[in-house]
Amino acid sequence: MANTIDVVEFQLGAEHYALDIQIAREIVEMMPITPLPRAPHYLAGIINLRGEITNIINLKNLLGLADSRIAENQKIVVLIPEATGGANVGIIVDDVHSVIQIQDKDVEKMSDGISSNIGSFVKGIIKSGGDDAEKGRSLVIWVDILKVISSVDGHQDT
Repeated sequence: MANTIDVVEFQLGAEHYALDIQIAREIVEMMPITPLPRAPHYLAGIINLRGEITNIINLKNLLGLADSRIAENQKIVVLIPEATGGANVGIIVDDVHSVIQIQDKDVEKMSDGISSNIGSFVKGIIKSGGDDAEKGRSLVIWVDILKVISSVDGHQDT
């Protein structure tokens, strides 16, 4: 039997993305974010989430995507501290759609031919919607959030 993996499907702009559900602690509604002076462009600021100061990362900025408009249904996906080196971190996404189960056969690996730095942050492309072409579902980019977050740690000057 094929391996099945649960992922959280979310949206950034018009595109659909996914991350591993086991690294998501919770999903909360957007709330006021306190900006930090001299913070990197991808760090939106901090929030007080039930007594815990949580760093909030703008995932669009971190991935180099156009941040053209503020989405109406923005959410914060709070990651488990074990995945972020013990820090409380949340990422801003435009909307969260669902938790989906994917099978190995539904994931296409990225080739290194186009750009090796893109492939290092993408676990694969999920072909959701099965074989039914009438559904018209777009492809879902499965982001390796752990690698994205670790790349942030490597670029900070402390």
